[in-house]
Amino acid sequence: MTTIYLVRHAEAEGNLYRRIHGWYDALVTDNGFAQMKCLEERFREILVDEVWSSDLYRTKTTARAVYVPKGLTLHADPQLRELNFGIWEDRPWGEVYQHEGEEIARFNASDPAWRAPGGENLAEAGERLQKAVTRIARENPGKTVAIFSHGTAIRQFLANVQGLSPQEWGKLGHSENTAVSCLDFDGETFSVRFQNDASHLPQELTTLGKQLWWKQGGKARDVNLWFRPIRWEEEQGIYLEARHEAWVSTHGEEVPFDGEGFLQDARLHLSRTPWGVTLAFADGELAGVLQLDPERYAQDQAGYIPFCYVSPGLREQNLGVQLIGQAVSFYRPMGRDKLRLRCAPYNHRAQHFYQKYGFVKIGDETGGRVPLEILEKYMGYER
Repeated sequence: MTTIYLVRHAEAEGNLYRRIHGWYDALVTDNGFAQMKCLEERFREILVDEVWSSDLYRTKTTARAVYVPKGLTLHADPQLRELNFGIWEDRPWGEVYQHEGEEIARFNASDPAWRAPGGENLAEAGERLQKAVTRIARENPGKTVAIFSHGTAIRQFLANVQGLSPQEWGKLGHSENTAVSCLDFDGETFSVRFQNDASHLPQELTTLGKQLWWKQGGKARDVNLWFRPIRWEEEQGIYLEARHEAWVSTHGEEVPFDGEGFLQDARLHLSRTPWGVTLAFADGELAGVLQLDPERYAQDQAGYIPFCYVSPGLREQNLGVQLIGQAVSFYRPMGRDKLRLRCAPYNHRAQHFYQKYGFVKIGDETGGRVPLEILEKYMGYER
């Protein structure tokens, strides 16, 4: 009898930034690394003979929790990947909800006729994972193997081995990050001992446990943002109003606001990329503004964020991290491995937010009208 521990990866950028990451090669978050420590403790007394993972960074990284302490070698296999979301890859969930609502509803309902545009359907992902896990199990008779894969692929695999019909797929639960399923393989069939168990995680480290759709059993959904470039001629007033509100709330009325200077900067950044000023929306409501300048700090392989703003009425919903995710998505294809921005040292709300999501102070901006610190976040693949 072969024992298989099938483990979902730790929290990754797609979970945090609310973006669609199937084959997109996302990083593990700081919370994900904390989850990995709990996973390592769970496996401390479990004998494991081999460790496998998909070839994506987030699964290979999560697998360290098992193979490194046990002195094993990691085997990577692309057949263990998540569902291929095709042209949806790295798009914000909010964008697909906004523009392709019927299609995302079919995906959420596990419609067997649904297919990711340019990618896989649910059955194909499940069959691919089943073939890979079966092959690994047959190559390791009598052993215990830990296999690290992804949420949707694992869900479909479990549906297959439990003989669920396509009409029953929607009844399957979703797995928490680092959730563990355990199966026995007798050489022909799998039997499930337990599935999707994340009892090793305290509540404060869960991912799904903090999301509204999960807590309310799918009866509500979290605020997922979508983005588009500003239509400058008709919407520059939105930008200027956001800049003014941010300035006054940070520096007060006594420090003069240079509106024309900010407009000139925006025009310059828009001349470099249509995304130089980006508007964020929650459904149809303006949720924020993100300004991007691909030239400043380019020599340091850093992407610069001149302005990151969440609308006042939405500031208690932790939406700012989705703007950071949009910046990551914009700059990473350019080869940038860092984000940089400036923040007033006395803007305590913003300072706390940026520190929470990995920004650290690397210097001070000199020569300006107000004191500013230069903050940086690493977003490369080495850690």
